[in-house]
Amino acid sequence: MSNSTVLSPSLMVAPSAASIRRKPEPPTRPKGAAPWQDVLFERTTMAFALVVLCTLAGILAALAWASVPAFEKFGWSFFYTNVWNPVTMDFGALAPIYGTLVTSLIALAIGVPVSFGIALFLTEMCPVVLKRPLGTAVELLAAVPSIIYGMWGLFVFAPIFGDYVQPALTKVFGDLWILGPLFRGAPNGIGVLSAGVILSIMVIPFVASVMRDVFEVVPPVLKESAYGIGATTWEVVWNIVLPYTRVGVIGGIMLGLGRALGETMAVTFIIGNAYKISASLFEPGNSIASALANEFNEAADPVHRASLIALGLVLFLLTFVVLACSRMLLAQLAKGEGRKT
Repeated sequence: MSNSTVLSPSLMVAPSAASIRRKPEPPTRPKGAAPWQDVLFERTTMAFALVVLCTLAGILAALAWASVPAFEKFGWSFFYTNVWNPVTMDFGALAPIYGTLVTSLIALAIGVPVSFGIALFLTEMCPVVLKRPLGTAVELLAAVPSIIYGMWGLFVFAPIFGDYVQPALTKVFGDLWILGPLFRGAPNGIGVLSAGVILSIMVIPFVASVMRDVFEVVPPVLKESAYGIGATTWEVVWNIVLPYTRVGVIGGIMLGLGRALGETMAVTFIIGNAYKISASLFEPGNSIASALANEFNEAADPVHRASLIALGLVLFLLTFVVLACSRMLLAQLAKGEGRKT
């Protein structure tokens, strides 16, 4: 008889399901035992974050302080007065604010659908041979200096736009009840609509690149499953890709909007630089950035200079409001997803 011990079935106890599912707890470091490298790393990264925050607060405070003479003289009327006269020292920011908002909205109305189409083609339908060259070409558009866009818009785009595109828009939309006033006026190629089109060309590479990158992070198994049950490409994009990448898409659109709001040289070349508000998009206008570029060097009077700095403060706050609204929208979308689950 062998000396090996034979276990009876009563002693052979199988592990419970709870013990199988239980994950091993990660080792924890006792309080106060963090090495000095971790403490240094934490303090350094916190300092970097505080530098950014302090810089932002410093810029805002400097703009507000330098704008005090303008606000003391004009008060709240500075924001809703459509007058800009350096001779009589009477300034109002309504026309530049209007031009900034309208050109940015035109840029988004044109640039976002085109960017979406580019990103969709590159990620879903583009042949492998063309994917890298086309993607590189789109990204290279972002490297073109804005002054090149402005020169091209003034000497090449504006004559073609005024001779062919604007008369066609007037013929098609000029007699309509609501859209008619927007497309009436002298077709000279210079104006708010032309500036919006140039801005749309400038924001397309930013928005398209972000959209393409976020579309590529969608797990292939999700799209392959949808295709496997007979979904079309559009159904896959609308029901799988867009819900999965909604935050990234909105972030790309906000990035393009920020570029459009703050663009200077290209808008200065082609918007016409006229301090007036007109119902027609063909008429010249002005933006906050172009006003600063045109007049800041010649602003010798303190009130004139303070009014221009106040325009910069308005642009700063306008960009901040846009970004804050986008963050609130993303937060609401996140809450909606939580309720769905």
